[in-house]
This record gives sequence, structure tokens and C-alpha cells, in this order.
Amino acid sequence: MENSSLSTPSSVPPDWIALVREKVEGLRYGVVQLVVHDGRVTQIERTEKTRLLPSGVRVPGHE
Repeated sequence: MENSSLSTPSSVPPDWIALVREKVEGLRYGVVQLVVHDGRVTQIERTEKTRLLPSGVRVPGHE
């Protein structure tokens, strides 16, 4: 059984793929979750985590 919401007719991706890309961009640590109902993506959730490092530990590029 083919799922029409996941197939990409011609070269135009479904709108939800662009939303997933947007949610992932700039995310350093976290989760992007897709919620599917009846074979269709109905919700996109983004949970971002902020990692705290012990004092004195340096991360290159974040000083």
C-alpha cells in the first residue's frame, strides 16, 4: 500500500518536508518529531535542549 502523503509527485516535495527542514535548521541538540494520523503528517514538534557545560570547559567557537 503506497502512502500518498509520503510520495513526491514530480520534483515538488510535500509542504511538511519544508517545515521539517525549517525545524531542524539551527537545532544543535534536540528532537524533531512527526505526528501521523491516518497515514498523513498532521503535526511537527520540536524540542530543543540547552546543554550546560561544567565551569571551565570551553567549546571551540562558543567562547
